[in-house]
Amino acid sequence: MLLLGIDLGSSSVKASVIDGESGKCLATAYSPSDEMKIVALKPGWAEQDTEIWWSNLKVAINECTQKLGQKKDNIGAIGISYQMHGLVAVDKNHKVLRNSIIWCDSRAVGYGEKAFNSLGKEYCLSHLLNSPGNFTASKLAWVKEFEPELFSSIYKVMLPGDYIALKLTGEISTSFTGLSEGIFWDFSLNKVSEELMRFYGFNSGLLPEAAPSFSISGLLLKSIARELGLPEGIPVSYRAGDQPNNALSLNVLNPGEVAATAGTSGVIYGVTDKKKYDHLSRVNTFLHVNHNHAQTRLGVLLCINGTGILNSWLKRNIGGKLSYNDMNNIAEKISPGSDGLYILPFGNGAERMLGNKDIGATITGLNFNIHTNAHMFRAAQEGIAFSFRYGLDIMKEVGIDPQLIRAGEANMFLSKVFREVLSCVTGTVIHLYNTDGSIGSARGAGIGCGYYRSEKEAFKGLETVAVTEPDMSRSGDYEKAYLKWKELLSMI
Repeated sequence: MLLLGIDLGSSSVKASVIDGESGKCLATAYSPSDEMKIVALKPGWAEQDTEIWWSNLKVAINECTQKLGQKKDNIGAIGISYQMHGLVAVDKNHKVLRNSIIWCDSRAVGYGEKAFNSLGKEYCLSHLLNSPGNFTASKLAWVKEFEPELFSSIYKVMLPGDYIALKLTGEISTSFTGLSEGIFWDFSLNKVSEELMRFYGFNSGLLPEAAPSFSISGLLLKSIARELGLPEGIPVSYRAGDQPNNALSLNVLNPGEVAATAGTSGVIYGVTDKKKYDHLSRVNTFLHVNHNHAQTRLGVLLCINGTGILNSWLKRNIGGKLSYNDMNNIAEKISPGSDGLYILPFGNGAERMLGNKDIGATITGLNFNIHTNAHMFRAAQEGIAFSFRYGLDIMKEVGIDPQLIRAGEANMFLSKVFREVLSCVTGTVIHLYNTDGSIGSARGAGIGCGYYRSEKEAFKGLETVAVTEPDMSRSGDYEKAYLKWKELLSMI
């Protein structure tokens, strides 16, 4: 059996098809070749037209099926990974009512703070394990106040992956992990939080029926199958947000295991079986993909909005015709500490680990007689790694203290400089694997449809492709630079 995985990001949509038996990737494609448009009508806002998701998904899948030829008829299950925390609203005819308010949109921060103060810190942290913050529920509260006519037309609210599943199957549903990432879930009572719904004035009927991440939520419609060049009736059997799915793709399923990503945003995601929380809600806890009544599996997530997006900004505005690989090679020629140039990479909206403050990015110590574009490239990568260290120190307070970090061979982790700085400044070993979100969602589809008899079987073909260990000869220099960086952050 072949397995199709979809990874809906905010920059692109990627699709991969793997051979279920060997785990080998047979075809992969992404669209668009640059980046999908994010609409920002006001500072701190971020929206996307759901149609661009669908049009790019079609391109990516069609490229895969062309590579496969007749083998495409052997695709037996579909899995979906998606950008977390977004809001999609549809009417009774399944028509999307507005652009999706996506993960990095910070307009709802005030609504989350009001809910946190009104419901009470003790209730929110003991039942929701989070502040309602800037998550999906709070985004919906903003719509309720500022777009009341539209709000009255809403039949169901969904996460981005739920919308893709709807397009594929015609069925509206969500997952338990999805409800938790939207901050609708009461961890103490194992159900939707009635208190939160009542506070925001939401009817419980707005939320779709939920099912486990590994389960069949619908079958591929005949009309959509023709559009995608696939056999009809393929089950959609897995769905998860991008960070829980990234953990799955790296076989991070048990307490103590940790995964990381550094794409547009940066994430450290650790699995635990303890219901712990950060008193300031700077890191967040959700149901992990393999959580069930028999075993507690929670994911503690540190999210840094401004990471790889800083690198892409530098490429567009300073890099000229340089590729990311060129930038990485140039950065290697500069010594640790970037000769006193420091960058705080927080230019992509409010940062949860900074108390939902939107402080913007900062470049400090710039000397016109010393610094070059190479210094900028290195200072950016160091600043991103330092933000990971800052967040990991917070995670240690809730019991996530890794000695090993697993990541896919992609994005910032392709940079030797970034891996070296991150390893040295956190004291962890970094393992890179031959996987990504689309391959992970394909493996998840195999688990969800029952093709794999156990989770262990799903990871055939997953291999370590690089290992980075702390360089003790440079760790002191990086620690010194980090402490200076941290001091500069405290002054803002």
